[in-house]
Amino acid sequence: MTYINSTSQVYISCKDHTVSNENFELVWNDHQDILITQPQPSLESLPKYYQSEDYISHTDASKNFSDKLYQGVKNVMLQKKVKLINSLVKHSDKSLLDVGAGTGDFLKTAKLKNWKVRGVEPNAQARKLAKEKTINLVEDISLLSSIDTYDVITLWHVLEHIPDLENQLEKFHYLLNSNGYLIIAVPNFKSYDAQHYQEFWAAYDVPRHLWHFSKEGIQRLMKNHNFKLQNTLPLIFDSYYVSLLSEKYKTGSSNYLKAFRVGLTSNLKAKSTKEYSSHIYVFKKY
Repeated sequence: MTYINSTSQVYISCKDHTVSNENFELVWNDHQDILITQPQPSLESLPKYYQSEDYISHTDASKNFSDKLYQGVKNVMLQKKVKLINSLVKHSDKSLLDVGAGTGDFLKTAKLKNWKVRGVEPNAQARKLAKEKTINLVEDISLLSSIDTYDVITLWHVLEHIPDLENQLEKFHYLLNSNGYLIIAVPNFKSYDAQHYQEFWAAYDVPRHLWHFSKEGIQRLMKNHNFKLQNTLPLIFDSYYVSLLSEKYKTGSSNYLKAFRVGLTSNLKAKSTKEYSSHIYVFKKY
């Protein structure tokens, strides 16, 4: 299925602030309520857009304030993520697949809570760091055993990066046990901080983010692939971190206080609109 059709239009144009400084358009399909980055890099060229020390999910960097903020929030969220999956699966022989596992911290935390864990991570440096934590990751989902299935599959800010979206969702459905859960965290382009920063909103992160989801858009997508929404949870910290990066993209300065105000305003407005900077979606296979 393609998402670009006669109802598509350019929603916004923005720049890659991390690596290339190239310009991209986000094309909006009003039927799907999903934005698509155009042009999308080829599979061969895509890795070069991740070759930056600023791409923190592939490192354990803690050099500056934003790095320290990211790592601090990550440590808090690791416990919350494991608490979430524990609430879904009660039996003892529980299995987890983390796609886009980064440097392996989530799988390491889950393993300590008696989960059988597997992970997929395309980036070689991230896989190396994970291996140092005794977490062995494979480069691609095709390298997983075809006979293994999982109680939970997680994608923490990963779905927006996946080039072959339709086929990958079919694979996730196949890899899940009956009544298994697919947990997805993605940014929300209808949040206040997205509207405030417009083309400077850091969570657009073109062209690494190929897809951009609204709450309605991701539900439509997942329904097409036989997943039913069970719960939607806000990611409160994301608005602050994204605003911090967005301020730097917009003004060249971090502007910590202004970023904090925008992040706080976004969360306060979302209490009534329910449009947080990012959400966790819990889907169940059917």
